[in-house]
Amino acid sequence: MIETAVDALNAGQVVVLPTDTVYGLCVSPYREEPARRVFELKGRENQQAIALVAADLEMLFECVSELRGRSGTIARELLPGPYTLVFPNPAHRYRWLTGTRPDTIGVRVPVLDGYGKQVLDRVGAVAATSANVHGGPDPKTVAEIPQEILNGVAEVVDAGELPGVPSTVIDFTGERPVVLREGAGDVERALAVLA
Repeated sequence: MIETAVDALNAGQVVVLPTDTVYGLCVSPYREEPARRVFELKGRENQQAIALVAADLEMLFECVSELRGRSGTIARELLPGPYTLVFPNPAHRYRWLTGTRPDTIGVRVPVLDGYGKQVLDRVGAVAATSANVHGGPDPKTVAEIPQEILNGVAEVVDAGELPGVPSTVIDFTGERPVVLREGAGDVERALAVLA
């Protein structure tokens, strides 16, 4: 299962992986074509962003070298953790993941163990979004993932029941942070980082 998932991701195929929050549809972040497959599977417009999920902070900074200064400080304070942090992306890296805002990028470093950690450690980073159809509930078990999505993926890594609450999404690109989605991460703690 681990080997198959790693091979599939490296080959540009879509894989379902467990995260520290919900099951995610994951692909290699380095090419546009795999990201398009995720949008098709979810029935979602590619104007919406997908998070870049790294195995650890070191890998995150390697993937997005501009995360220095304020962005780097915030990332080090809140990650690993159940947050997706939106930062400036002046080099327009991973433009196929950034939706209508190529000058920003959403990043995550989850707190993982077990199968999810084994796969992510091997591939370094993935692009990930919830393994649901657009607007549907976030799956906390493989059984909750819609069949049409399962039919379109190369491998499913089942780690049993997950917490089921997606990450908290906070946009740090402006003068003041904007909470885009309240989720598993403590909002007060995140905003206190800037205090």
